[in-house]
Amino acid sequence: MSRITWMGMILVAGVVLAFALRSLLLIDATGLWSDELYSVGKSFQPSPLALLSMLREDTHPPAYYGLLWAWGQLIGQSPISLRLLSWLAYGLGGVVILVQTAALAVEMGVMRHLAVPVAALLVFCSPYPIRFSLEGKSYALLVVLVALAWCWRRGGRLLPYGLCVALAALTHFYGLFLFLSAAVWDLSRRRWSAAVTAALAVIPALCWIGYAAAYLFSSRSGSWIGPPDFALLEETLARSLGLWPLPKLTLLLLSFWGLRRWGGLRRHGSGNWHERRLLDGSGLLPSLLMVLAVVLISFVKPLAFSRYFVVLLPALVPWCAVQIASFSWSGSARWFGSALLVVMLLSWWGGGFAELDPSGNGVREQDQFAAVSRLTGGERDRFTPRPRLFNLSDQMELAMGRIPDQPTSWQDTDDLENRLLQQPALNQLWLASSGPPALNQRRLEPSRRLLEQNRFQCEPVSERFTHALVLHCRSSATPRPD
Repeated sequence: MSRITWMGMILVAGVVLAFALRSLLLIDATGLWSDELYSVGKSFQPSPLALLSMLREDTHPPAYYGLLWAWGQLIGQSPISLRLLSWLAYGLGGVVILVQTAALAVEMGVMRHLAVPVAALLVFCSPYPIRFSLEGKSYALLVVLVALAWCWRRGGRLLPYGLCVALAALTHFYGLFLFLSAAVWDLSRRRWSAAVTAALAVIPALCWIGYAAAYLFSSRSGSWIGPPDFALLEETLARSLGLWPLPKLTLLLLSFWGLRRWGGLRRHGSGNWHERRLLDGSGLLPSLLMVLAVVLISFVKPLAFSRYFVVLLPALVPWCAVQIASFSWSGSARWFGSALLVVMLLSWWGGGFAELDPSGNGVREQDQFAAVSRLTGGERDRFTPRPRLFNLSDQMELAMGRIPDQPTSWQDTDDLENRLLQQPALNQLWLASSGPPALNQRRLEPSRRLLEQNRFQCEPVSERFTHALVLHCRSSATPRPD
């Protein structure tokens, strides 16, 4: 390789390291949001049996939560340990995807020293993996397992392939859907061994569905998922490309077309056979088959959710990287392509961390549970429409030493009327909600009206919060402090 090539690879390594370290430094910069708090409630149980019992009333299979339980026993149960597991999986998954990219580049006869750096920038710097590298959910682990499965499948190693398929299917049901699609695809190509391996490997996940069937087939399961629409496409693209996804996608397509027509961008001879081989070997064809099936089923039973499509990364990134490396980037095409890449990286450096960095008013998924826990820590008589999540938030803030010992439990606002009738009478209390501002107002309005009818006056004390509302309510018989 030439000196310029080595310098380019060193530059890419520096950019990747900068993105990865920035995400690590932001590991505790924002409070846990509702889904992460649910992960705490599911996994930080006293025993594995208690965990399995709770997961029978949950939407997801148990592998990630079981691993998280063991992880918590090993290094402690805290917000940092919760997200650190995802960050480590993010790094490992990225490495596996780079290995897959290098192997595919060699098979396709394209420049490996171009394909691997492109894959590194996509997998470590784009918004999708950055976002899930710091989230206490199963997505980063799912990416590792799917990437390993595609590597073993391409190499014909059926035993490790089956093991990864089984674990992926038990980590998230999109892992199950993906490898059912892979089994169907391999069956259509008469790859009997791979098809049978995947079909057998998903049996444990199907057994779990039977174990949790009462919840999974109820109206409560996946009730937050709407039918497929244009917003689903736009949100998925936004998670992949960052802010303004449709203009960015349009710019990329127009730039590629312009370079092909006037910029001297030429493709190395490959042929349709190589194209099909790359689509198959990368795992992208089975992945697209899964997406099609999920979207079609979602018109009857909604299953398509933008964040779940992170399962496509292990196939899509190597395919994109090898495609880019299959072109001859020389002259104006090289300079224009490099400039476009720099613009994309700059947008990812800003937009990709928007929700992770509180210095830019970042708020994780419009939740500020931790901020409310700190504000009301040590106070008594706290009421909220979401008591479980606030109690879990208190548990995590207590583990970090950010609130006083043994905080009193949050109570449901549905219990407020009964509490007002009990003795000793309440002199003051706290109402709180976390979420979008308008929703917080609606959630607390019935309780506020009830308190006003009982001669309480409520004042907001959370003006500095953008996505939480805390009301301090005092009885008119209680003298106000100076």
